[in-house]
Amino acid sequence: MVDPRIEIRQGDITKIRVDAIVNAANQSLLGGGGVDGAIHRAAGPRLLEACTALNGCPVGDAKITGGYDLPAKYVIHAVGPIWHGGLRNEKEMLASCYQKSLQLAVDHDCKTIAFPNISTGIYRFPKKEAAEVAIGKVRDFLTHHASIEKVVFVCFDEENLLTYQHFLDK
Repeated sequence: MVDPRIEIRQGDITKIRVDAIVNAANQSLLGGGGVDGAIHRAAGPRLLEACTALNGCPVGDAKITGGYDLPAKYVIHAVGPIWHGGLRNEKEMLASCYQKSLQLAVDHDCKTIAFPNISTGIYRFPKKEAAEVAIGKVRDFLTHHASIEKVVFVCFDEENLLTYQHFLDK
């Protein structure tokens, strides 16, 4: 069941021209490694100032700031779970990240949104399970929200690209 509103590509999320990009953030929202650090560097120092004012974010939730020096108008900071073998509701928390991010996009009149592969880097969430959760949650959300015109999964590596493509083609 291919939805033409969902796209998967390999690349750099900081270069994508969409209304909002999602940052795979840590709970402090103050930057870090991987995609989080790349987004903070590309957005410039005003992003850190805005994130400081948000006073962090719990796992499974998301908060929004401006995009500043990015091509995107907004950055949605989603805090994914660290993988502990699936014994601590990690799949539910990851699904919540996608749900909350998409709802923030709708609430801020975003028509297009780009996601990284949340929690699959240093948080060690298995890529297959993460892709299944992400594609499933986005598909479900889009059936109830016609205002979102395009969701782009921006994969940093080829393994995630092929994994996400597999679940999209199902």
